[in-house]
Amino acid sequence: MTGMNGPTSKRMMLFAGRSHPELAEEVARQLDVEVAPTSAYDFANGEIFVRYEESVRGSDAFVLQSHTSPINTWIMEQLIMVDALKRASAKRITVVVPFFGYSRQDKKHRGREPITARLMADLFAAAGADRLMSVDLHTSQIQGFFDGPVDHLFALPLLASYVKDQYSTEGVTVVSPDAGRVRVAERWTDTLGSPLAIIHKRRDPDVPNEVKVFEVVGDVKGRKCVLVDDMIDTGGTIVKAAETLFEQGAAQVIVAATHGILSQPAADRLQSSEIAEVIVTNTLPIADHGHFEKLTVLSIAPMISQAIREVFTDGSVARLFE
Repeated sequence: MTGMNGPTSKRMMLFAGRSHPELAEEVARQLDVEVAPTSAYDFANGEIFVRYEESVRGSDAFVLQSHTSPINTWIMEQLIMVDALKRASAKRITVVVPFFGYSRQDKKHRGREPITARLMADLFAAAGADRLMSVDLHTSQIQGFFDGPVDHLFALPLLASYVKDQYSTEGVTVVSPDAGRVRVAERWTDTLGSPLAIIHKRRDPDVPNEVKVFEVVGDVKGRKCVLVDDMIDTGGTIVKAAETLFEQGAAQVIVAATHGILSQPAADRLQSSEIAEVIVTNTLPIADHGHFEKLTVLSIAPMISQAIREVFTDGSVARLFE
């Protein structure tokens, strides 16, 4: 069946763009529904066409799309999908973005810069979205950019559970790679019962994806360090942070991050480093060039499907993380 009837005869429908079909199918299985049949293709000039193959009138629609490469294409496709649902009289439209594109541009660092994360929220609202759902936003303030409910999911329970199962928590120090991740790292310390260390880094504002100076605040000598972050892009920052920890006497470094962007040359950098394991979730599809031996990918589908179920039945998404 393509829909699921709720206690008040509401009808859930799950729609998926073309960026990450494997995650969409896994979420659908968890919900015991099918991904709604959709016709989507590109015109010769790159324009995107979307049409739903069955009625969506009155449905509680969930539109899942991972903002992966080519990121602008998939964002545009999701906007078009939302617009099509609005014009076809869907009752409520929830945009499900496991990884929220442009989330790093959440404030102005210098003059004459955009706040593109706000623009993204405005675009979804203009397209007709009633609600947003995402996993580990780059900063929590992005929730306030959208004038409607935002369900902010956290991968920490999934990642921390894996770390607990695979590594003894004795002698573990949780490490924040920068000051901006301290709040997240503190939640890790509560979960693992471990002390916290912070890496202070200074960037060159004119050179993206590159950090100039690292300093460690906290004791990591002889410790197993769990280096936690929200995303890994080219891997340069994480590898340099790990090298700094080893220079300070760390015994082992494990990396845990929610979003594995893994742009080239991340795989080569991480595989050739002294990092023991890199743990990410499947909020983004891992490209062929992103796979490497030390990489472990955990599925976020059970969490997303449970959050969708709570929204559909008017339950509590916050309860999932209490």
